[in-house]
Amino acid sequence: MASLYLLPELRDQDAVVGSVVTLGGDEGRHAVAVARVRVAERLSISDGSGLVINGSVLSIDGTSLRLTVESVSREPASSPELWLAQALAKGDRDELAIQAATELGVAGVIPWAAERSVSRWEGAKAEKGRERWASIVREATKQSIRSRVPVVEPIASTAGLVTLPGRILVLEPDAEQKLTDIRLDGDRITLVVGPEGGISERELSTLQGAGATLVRLGPEVLRTSTAGPAALAVLNARLGRW
Repeated sequence: MASLYLLPELRDQDAVVGSVVTLGGDEGRHAVAVARVRVAERLSISDGSGLVINGSVLSIDGTSLRLTVESVSREPASSPELWLAQALAKGDRDELAIQAATELGVAGVIPWAAERSVSRWEGAKAEKGRERWASIVREATKQSIRSRVPVVEPIASTAGLVTLPGRILVLEPDAEQKLTDIRLDGDRITLVVGPEGGISERELSTLQGAGATLVRLGPEVLRTSTAGPAALAVLNARLGRW
């Protein structure tokens, strides 16, 4: 399978069979110096928004390469879009969750400052944390050969979650309804996952009052790092994407 590199400035006029596209910057440097790509090797380059060109390396110059376009594809956004609102968690558990969620096709992730979150993004740390998550989903996109890089939203409060568009499903071990029994409709579904200590009663009440639905997975209580990805896998299967 060809490796995927991201080139946000890739345009439709570049995506023409027979044309030559240059991959430079950090991506080109990584391809040449780290991955040690060679002339004639096949690669894929995406703009991160669904446009992908595939071809063979024509030449390598220092820390950049030139690719001859052999085929072009445009992947439309999935409908409904699946989003993950992931509570901040200690260690790297929240990062593990968004990495796996990216590999599972999520359209976007939202860092959530839940009441019981041990980790806190405050002041300058908020933007630094968002940039860290953006880097993680970008690398996971490349690893999983996805044509679309998930959106990483700014950190949200519980009050911010209730204003999200579409359907909101809150993962709660004690919920009466199972995720497998929920009707899937609309253009967007957001899964809300709490921190290690769980979602507080006040937060559950606020979310339900705004129309969110509480759902459960199996009888086991999953870690915050695995609950979201497990639910996304269930939804992918139910939506016929797997």
